[in-house]
Amino acid sequence: MSQNTLTAERESHLRSLADLLLDARRTGKTIDALPDHLVPSSMEEAYFVQDEMMAAYGDVGGYKVGAASPDAEPFFAPMPLIWMAASGSTLINPMHRLRILEGEIAFHFAKDLPARAERYTNEEIAAAISSAHVIIEVLESAYTEPGKHPRLAVSADMQFHGAFVHGPAIENWQSVDWAQESVELVVDGVIRVERTGSNPGGTDLMRLLSWVVNEGAKRTGGIRAGQWITTGSWTGNTPTTPGAEAAVRFTSSGSVKLSFAS
Repeated sequence: MSQNTLTAERESHLRSLADLLLDARRTGKTIDALPDHLVPSSMEEAYFVQDEMMAAYGDVGGYKVGAASPDAEPFFAPMPLIWMAASGSTLINPMHRLRILEGEIAFHFAKDLPARAERYTNEEIAAAISSAHVIIEVLESAYTEPGKHPRLAVSADMQFHGAFVHGPAIENWQSVDWAQESVELVVDGVIRVERTGSNPGGTDLMRLLSWVVNEGAKRTGGIRAGQWITTGSWTGNTPTTPGAEAAVRFTSSGSVKLSFAS
């Protein structure tokens, strides 16, 4: 990740984009199109917008990380603490418009991992983790039709994040063979997705955690006790509807469920 190389004029444009995205998410008046000068041209610019938005949402509850392939450089975004809930919750916020679901594995940290010059080893990272959990990430967007916008514009919008719902702690998570782990996503009693070892970023989840803890620290300042890192979708993107009830179930890792208000 590069250090900030943005000009004052460019930062001003990107702050204008952050304001537009925040307003769209708060009011539900979504964005049909962006003027060209507000479209981010790099991940550095997208991250700048994410961080401007996050400042408006308050405390950081954690980070979502993913990668296009097991060898690709990961990308990540902050998750507001106020958008987090426990399994069984009913999501009533009117911001839930798209209601797109992803089943993931997330890790909760019990110890701080402050930024430092020396890389944290996998063993040090594992020792800082209190528990692992099955979670549902709800995807939402400030854009009327996110698929019609440039990828970096969507990344800037909190990387599509809308909510985080976690299940109970996974027993003996350190012994889970993620490559053999299967998952199903169920909506209103119907299995919509069934897959095995299906995280696009790979089933070496420690690689993704290490990237946020180490390379990501240039931006985050380090991971703090009580924060989460969720490590990418195993189920793809599944849209639902008002009033829907959904669950994600992993073979040996447990399950999580949520519902949407009608």
